[in-house]
Amino acid sequence: MKIKILLLSLFCQLCFGQIESRQAFKGQVRNDLAPVENVIVFDANSKTGAVVNQYGFFTVMAKVNDTLVFSSLTFKSKKIVLSEKDFITPQFVVTLEVFTNELKEVLIAAKKELNPVAGGSQKYVDLMYFGDEKSALKNTAMPRDGSIEYGTDFVRIYKDVVKILRRNNPEKIDFYKDTSFSELVLKKVNYSFFANTLSLKDDEIKLFLVFCENDPKSRMLMQPSEEFQLMDFLITKNKEYKKITTF
Repeated sequence: MKIKILLLSLFCQLCFGQIESRQAFKGQVRNDLAPVENVIVFDANSKTGAVVNQYGFFTVMAKVNDTLVFSSLTFKSKKIVLSEKDFITPQFVVTLEVFTNELKEVLIAAKKELNPVAGGSQKYVDLMYFGDEKSALKNTAMPRDGSIEYGTDFVRIYKDVVKILRRNNPEKIDFYKDTSFSELVLKKVNYSFFANTLSLKDDEIKLFLVFCENDPKSRMLMQPSEEFQLMDFLITKNKEYKKITTF
């Protein structure tokens, strides 16, 4: 009897061990409109992943309740929490949607022909005119400190606009988040940081930023005061990115 109980306990431990341990999980990424290439499959729990091959197939070490994140420049990102059913299905298939980028409206002004100054009229162009009290009204947004006469104080205008936004939207404080994480990083971080510090090629930078963007922590690092934490975050994510994309 004792032997049966011992064997039963060992069998239960073995079953639980198999459930808890990660195993090779195979799947395929598909799309009917575009070839599936350069898609990164990242396990957010184990911090490991893989790159799909030219046919969309991938293999990652995963277990039940792990979250797989699919990142790509061509397709919309997607997150899937694995269930027990996904491990016993004959073929695990993920369908990604293609980005539908709409071109912004561009206004092209017609070229205006400029007439040259007629002979003898240059003396009028060379004259200097100064505004008097009647022709140059006082404007609080126009500083007269002598640096740029009647120049606009853009800093003051920006502060006034932010005050209005905060007064009308007291619950919203992140007005700078109207742009994406990738766009903000490309504007703030110098190219040499990507090329020299992170050792990324030109065609890898955008894919790497999309990979970083799928981490929820990226949205918290978009504030101007988080610049140093942002650099550390990019360095850490670059190590994860290299493990996946380096064969």
